[in-house]
Amino acid sequence: MSSADPLHDLGVRTGPDGGTIRVWSEHATAVELVVFDPDDLDWAASRVPLAQSEGGVWEGASSALVTGARYGLRIDGPAGIEHAFNPVHTLLDPWARGLQMAGDGSWRGIVLDSLASEGFDWDGAAKPRVPLDHTVVYEAHVRGFSRLNPRIPDALRGTYAGLAHDASLEYLTGLGVTTVELLPVQAFVPEQRLVRQGQVNYWGYNTLGFFAPHTPYASAAAQAGGPAAVRREFAGMVKRLHEAGLEVVLDVVYNHTAEEGRQGPTYSFRGIDNATYYRHDVHGRYVDTTGCGNTLDFGHDAPVRLVLDSMRYWAEELQVDGFRLDLAATLGRDALGAYSPDHPLLQGMLADPVIGASKLIAEPWDVGPFGWQTGNFPAGFSEWNDRYRDRMRDFWLGDLRRERAGEAGSGIGRFATRLAGSSNTFAQERGPLASLNFITAHDGFTLADLTAYDVKHNLGNGEHNRDGADHNNSYNHGVEGPTDDATIAGARRRSIRNLLGTLLLSAGVPMLTAGDEYGRSQRGNNNAYCHDSELTWLAWDSADRDAALEATVRHLLRLRRENPALRPVRYGRFGETVPSASQMDWYNADGETMTIDHWNDASQRTLQFMAASTPEFEEYNRILLVVHASETGTEVLLPAHPGVDDYELLWDSSREEPDGELGARYDPVERMAVAPQSMRLFRAHGEPSPGPSDAAAASIDVDVLPDADDATAPDERTAAH
Repeated sequence: MSSADPLHDLGVRTGPDGGTIRVWSEHATAVELVVFDPDDLDWAASRVPLAQSEGGVWEGASSALVTGARYGLRIDGPAGIEHAFNPVHTLLDPWARGLQMAGDGSWRGIVLDSLASEGFDWDGAAKPRVPLDHTVVYEAHVRGFSRLNPRIPDALRGTYAGLAHDASLEYLTGLGVTTVELLPVQAFVPEQRLVRQGQVNYWGYNTLGFFAPHTPYASAAAQAGGPAAVRREFAGMVKRLHEAGLEVVLDVVYNHTAEEGRQGPTYSFRGIDNATYYRHDVHGRYVDTTGCGNTLDFGHDAPVRLVLDSMRYWAEELQVDGFRLDLAATLGRDALGAYSPDHPLLQGMLADPVIGASKLIAEPWDVGPFGWQTGNFPAGFSEWNDRYRDRMRDFWLGDLRRERAGEAGSGIGRFATRLAGSSNTFAQERGPLASLNFITAHDGFTLADLTAYDVKHNLGNGEHNRDGADHNNSYNHGVEGPTDDATIAGARRRSIRNLLGTLLLSAGVPMLTAGDEYGRSQRGNNNAYCHDSELTWLAWDSADRDAALEATVRHLLRLRRENPALRPVRYGRFGETVPSASQMDWYNADGETMTIDHWNDASQRTLQFMAASTPEFEEYNRILLVVHASETGTEVLLPAHPGVDDYELLWDSSREEPDGELGARYDPVERMAVAPQSMRLFRAHGEPSPGPSDAAAASIDVDVLPDADDATAPDERTAAH
């Protein structure tokens, strides 16, 4: 960054004679650096007044600002409805690399040098740089992932080192995922309400410091060694995952801070410059587009610089591979509160050579006006696709419920649109990899609970079951919760396999929630944010895991790797052969090209989907996916597709074990029985098609079919909520 930028080099920089500090506060009238006694964080060993520089920056130097020094800020300024200055408060430097709490509950920054200066060596462990079309995201919690794993030493369970242990790496690589997305690991604290209730913030969406790893996730030995040791353990985790070929993506919460509403605690930003760091209305009240009490105001330069500096630090110094941006619509709101994909923060991420080379995943909404922005982020971002989630749940679960009630389903067309990459949501130039596909996430039902509960069961959260989503598109298959009924249990497992198969065989980037691969349950709790217990930790006892389901996930992930036709990079165009854009052809149960009447017929529950790769970097590949979403079995006539000699069975979701009948061959125009509520995947053998077939036109028609979720413009849809 150019030194012409007045916001350059904020925070502490050390040198041979101590260190310098630069702090931004536009409205302050006095800023004081306080360096504390290392053995008594309440004893101010030295005080240095900072001088005002350009652009609202205050700066100074102190021989006491050495590596390991504990320091804070005391800031004075004007009174007023938007201000909260109080020179009595000791405030945390927002750019602090290490944190430590004092006896009075306030926080101190800890001066840290670079990892290299501490002797940390990456030993050539480079970022894996997994191509986006090969990426499979695994959303996990650092503590919950290894807390119960008996193969890991007890002292390391639930820690950064536990995630880096051989047992963890063997499991993740054996499963076949490529990218571990960690729930928040930037330093956070519990909300005051949870403290009063004696509960915890398990998920971590309440950030205190944007540059420091969360200390309680480090081993006891690292915690005893202080912030530098905690950071080294975190970096060691990243290094070990990289050596195993796994990427590390961080779920980051830049939209709000742990200071909550105006009556919340003052840790840092509120006392430094409340009027500018946080968004306000004309009456000085907080504008809250996050639902968490406050919103950082990205209409100002300093909050934008904070986020870019933080991301650059994690991606460069700590070598993480990407970021999932929580409530990212807030990050794109300007001085007037309006969202724009051209916002300087979003564009700044893309323009930065380190951040822009990372994986950038947006949660494309917030709770503010016009906050639903799915499909409206700039090229270079992938987005959590809530339309995909809702459509696939409704197709496999909602339609099953409707069929049992004698009602019409949603038809096959909208399902196919999502299967093919959601081209009615994302712009042509962004392609299917803009869609981060998911069926479940940390927030909501687990996949097993999605098939076992019609309603949430959140009484254990202490909010009288008012928290958590009420609309889940779930279906309990006839009984709420656990059951000994073998028929219902079998139907639930079949639905889980269909949902997993859909997720892992769709165009786009799939995200698997940790534990869904073996059938993890949270006993119907769809908002388990305050439970740090066996309710939320992964089970490792074989008695608590569905081994057949786990084998199915490994099998599906292998099929995804081996069949590039399932992983298109670009959208196709009618009548053209587009490199790395799978040619998609669509047939009905009789092997006939789908017509618009077929697409719009709610009674149509069977589809044959042919995808042929248009290779740039991999061998030619062609697959056929047969989807049948009815409780009554059927027969299909396999399509006589140009160039296809026969079809080799790769997977059948009607089977508990993934390897049953694998390799069976079927001829074109052969009639084949299809089990109720099932999917079958085939590899098509033969010569490549000479070009786009007549059936390929149907792929264009299905891609532009209006989705029920797309019926209104995003702004209108959000306003209606």
